[in-house]
Amino acid sequence: MNIGIFTDTYYPQVSGVATSIKVLRNQLERAGHQVYIFTTTDPHVDKNIYERNIFRFTSIPFVSFTDRRIAVRGLFKAYQVAKDLGLDIVHTQTEFSMGMIGKFVAKQLKIPCIHTYHTMYEDYLHYIANGKLLKPYHVKEATRAYCYHLNGVVAPSQRVSRTLKGYGVKAPIRIIPTGIDINQYEQESTEDYRQKLGYAPDTPVLLSLSRLAYEKNIHEVIAALPAILAKVPKAQLLIVGDGPARETLENQVKDAGLTDHVQFAGEIDNDEVYNYYHLADLFVSASNSESQGLTYIEAMAAGLKMVIASSPYTDQLLDDPSLGTTFTSEEGLVHDAASYLQHPHAFDDPKPRQKKLYQISAEYFGKQIINYYQDVQLAYSETKSANISN
Repeated sequence: MNIGIFTDTYYPQVSGVATSIKVLRNQLERAGHQVYIFTTTDPHVDKNIYERNIFRFTSIPFVSFTDRRIAVRGLFKAYQVAKDLGLDIVHTQTEFSMGMIGKFVAKQLKIPCIHTYHTMYEDYLHYIANGKLLKPYHVKEATRAYCYHLNGVVAPSQRVSRTLKGYGVKAPIRIIPTGIDINQYEQESTEDYRQKLGYAPDTPVLLSLSRLAYEKNIHEVIAALPAILAKVPKAQLLIVGDGPARETLENQVKDAGLTDHVQFAGEIDNDEVYNYYHLADLFVSASNSESQGLTYIEAMAAGLKMVIASSPYTDQLLDDPSLGTTFTSEEGLVHDAASYLQHPHAFDDPKPRQKKLYQISAEYFGKQIINYYQDVQLAYSETKSANISN
């Protein structure tokens, strides 16, 4: 198949969506398919550098979310490129500019169009005019409008599927969790990152790894740290990532007198991430805005236990204490984090993790997506034939 992926976010941008698309492209190409990325220009990418099968369209920073981009032209150029490539299917990854262009291209070429719904936008409304301009109702209406006439929707989790059905989306929805390259996270570090970051071999390290955004609730982890330190005095919190909440979080750490126990590592290259999972003793997160939570399955692939906020998705993911546990209150976070740090080998059964690994693998993810493409193409052909005969 010749597959066109239309996205506002792509490498070198750092996000779960960009990572998901990179994994998908790799798996599709390994299966023998041709993949073409239609995306936005990026200030970190030289316009004169050749990027294989990547087409970038003039863009500007998104309002109130300046590290994301919106294409401002390219509708007919994208159509002509897609026509010349002989695309068989369009897979959009955004509801904004490149997503609308992707839908237009699919309609003009008379090929099926499917979409992956990555983001729970109701958790991000505060970025637009401090939440005073857009309301959940607007998200519902815009989502339903975008999904109208789609031939299929990929939901990364049950939560996303339920939300879309609640919005009234009529397009067929299939739940396909994003997978990751297991080998990338299982590999051993070639450098002593504990020493690099100033940690002793026996220092208990809590890891928070995500974009430093307000909806990630990292402030709740910092707020719980004094109580954790009362139980595990030598504990350290390592916060990896960057984003709009960083200054606020740094001020919170200073005001709480926790500077000796918290380190901000900043944004790191995706190829280095596994080193941070391996140096830590426990992964912690209080986020409740995840549509899936790629960092959770990355931590699992690296063999790192987790204590994360409870949700239908995370409760299902962490269904054995050898993987980690979920919490519903600060007291639960403190108790569970301290317990894992004090008794690191209390739950070391490898079987539950091994059982999960294939389910979260890039290989399994790629196979499910390809099966969905084939099912959508078959349904599209049958519908077209039925329309012709009528």
